[in-house]
Amino acid sequence: MLLTIAYDGSTFHGWQKQPGERTVQGYLEQTMSRLFEREILLSGTSRTDAGVHAYGQRASFKADIGIPTEKIALVVNNALCAREGSESGRGGFAKSPIRILRAEEMPPEFHARFSSKGKRYIYKICSGVNELCAGSDKTQYSLVFERNYVYHVGSRLDVEAMKEAAEQFEGVHDFKSFEASGGNPRETTVRKMFAADVRQVAADSDCGLQRIEFSIEGEGFLYNMVRIMTGTLVEVGQGKRSPGDISEIINAGNRQMAGHTAPASGLYLAEVFY
Repeated sequence: MLLTIAYDGSTFHGWQKQPGERTVQGYLEQTMSRLFEREILLSGTSRTDAGVHAYGQRASFKADIGIPTEKIALVVNNALCAREGSESGRGGFAKSPIRILRAEEMPPEFHARFSSKGKRYIYKICSGVNELCAGSDKTQYSLVFERNYVYHVGSRLDVEAMKEAAEQFEGVHDFKSFEASGGNPRETTVRKMFAADVRQVAADSDCGLQRIEFSIEGEGFLYNMVRIMTGTLVEVGQGKRSPGDISEIINAGNRQMAGHTAPASGLYLAEVFY
């Protein structure tokens, strides 16, 4: 069985189950195991970090649960809301930070992670607070209510320069410069990126706020790779680096050459390809 899952990662310590931590995988497995009265073990496609969100995480499991496939999403979502309501004290008004979007029957040999052909991530940036609006209620609302869902950058960014820089990520490269320490050892840091783009999706004409999205598709990603790419692109947008620096950074194979690691809050696992 293959599940497509959306979640707000701001209240979770990442996807992967960890002892003593509230994780998406652990929370889902507990809820589903109680619901179906048997152990449910999920294999997820991406081990998203603490604070990272998902529009389309995928996870597979094998179990005879005696429920029609088309009913699984509804039944599990009801159980998730009931648990959230009970644990939060909000009762039936509670909405779960996790939602099953759909369930699909798959062949016995299918595995959510190892059968995957690639993934797409989106990183959301909010930038460009005008000095005249720096203390306005509108700006403060944005900082309060969006702090867990975007990366706030104070200065306006050069979107065209960021776009030019991002395009250089496309193709097959050794992305060692964009890998953080602390991840699982890799046989190779060479990865293939199918597409990379930066675009301004909206602007607030009152305060000059920019809404920018960095989208990247690839067959696989290194630890914190998209967040380091984003930090580097932000520095290009700020004029601290030029678009042409990206090739030099890639060729260097040195993490110190790349930009800062953008916070987890703006990162979304958008889609998994099979």
